[in-house]
Amino acid sequence: MKILNSVIALAVMLAFASLVPLARADEWDQATKLTFSQSVQIPGRVLPAGTYWFLLLDHGVDSNVVQIFNSDRSKLVAILLTNVSERSKPTDNTAITLAELGSTQPEAIVDWFYPGRISGHEFVYSTRHEREELASAEHQTIEARPLAPGQPLAAGD
Repeated sequence: MKILNSVIALAVMLAFASLVPLARADEWDQATKLTFSQSVQIPGRVLPAGTYWFLLLDHGVDSNVVQIFNSDRSKLVAILLTNVSERSKPTDNTAITLAELGSTQPEAIVDWFYPGRISGHEFVYSTRHEREELASAEHQTIEARPLAPGQPLAAGD
């Protein structure tokens, strides 16, 4: 009887241990809800002011594909290739670097860092003109901040 109880207890512990990674799903896909007060550029398009979800597409060890969804995740807005971007120290909040492209264009998202990470995601702009504009533009890194409990993060204020 003691052996049977031990086996059952071990089985329950193993079952519980197998569920633990599921509770950390947001860590793996780095799901981040961001609200922009102004339009922002991403490679290939402009996102109107509003709320968006940024997530990594889980396709293996090196996830360099970012998906952007609308505010309720019902519509995929963009799928973007990224390069790894590094910084010297992590921050407690999501950080986004924006490039100012002049008064006639919205700011462009250059990179995105998930909280607590030194590796982030540099957006890949495809045309030579876009890359030259980004290289010569003034960059500003913004730490998104929670507005209130249960509210999305705000960026680009």
